[in-house]
Amino acid sequence: MKTIIFSDIDGTLLNNEHKMTPRTKEAFHMLEQKHIPYAFVSARSPSGIYPILKENNLTCDIVSYSGGMIIDKNGNVLFSEGFPKHIAKEIISFLNPYDVTWNIYSEDQWIVANKKDPRVINEENIVKAQSKEGTIEDVESHVNKILCMCNPDETEAIQKLLIDAFPNLNITRSSPILIEINANGISKAKAVELLCKKHHINIKDAFAFGDNFNDLDMLKCVGHPYLMENAPSSLKEMISEHTLSNNDDGIYVALKKENII
Repeated sequence: MKTIIFSDIDGTLLNNEHKMTPRTKEAFHMLEQKHIPYAFVSARSPSGIYPILKENNLTCDIVSYSGGMIIDKNGNVLFSEGFPKHIAKEIISFLNPYDVTWNIYSEDQWIVANKKDPRVINEENIVKAQSKEGTIEDVESHVNKILCMCNPDETEAIQKLLIDAFPNLNITRSSPILIEINANGISKAKAVELLCKKHHINIKDAFAFGDNFNDLDMLKCVGHPYLMENAPSSLKEMISEHTLSNNDDGIYVALKKENII
């Protein structure tokens, strides 16, 4: 069977220390040896993904902004889509009354209101990329994504408020404190479909690994979805096939079980 492997990054590919475990790294090197294509599919920006590839000596297609931008392994942009600046302005104004840190992403720009915000500093440390202090006026083209950093006990409520206020946008939670805002029609699933076509692989033969709600559409669209053990319990009821956690080599274990590596 000709296949392709898709993996989310945070909470899936990386452990809780934001590193690939040795066996997870080994799994992807084995895929390369077998000439099995794979892609990392993330809400991160491209500059938040490339350090992972460099650190682990890997080369692959990447999907950033949860499908808002797709770049092949040679660095060619296959797809980039977002929403206009005036919509981003409306979102930022809407968020002002709440204790939310907004982040604007456009192509490979990452713009924040305050670089000294502890939430921004924490994100910079995780993704090994640097933000730039500015405003929506500094965006050179469309906005690929707005990331909202929230208090954990407020994330779900703020997501619901955003969905009600902006029904034409795709608004998902990627962690207990993060809300991702993308253009309508942007999804990990659509990116997976595009890359399956690019590699001439039936999507029903593809594997996907994820751990959170913004992975659900990707997991549902492939023939072989795997949910990490560290996923929320409500998500486990929606995807039947589970593997070990991101700290316990879940991807490696599943690919071994399936005789892919």
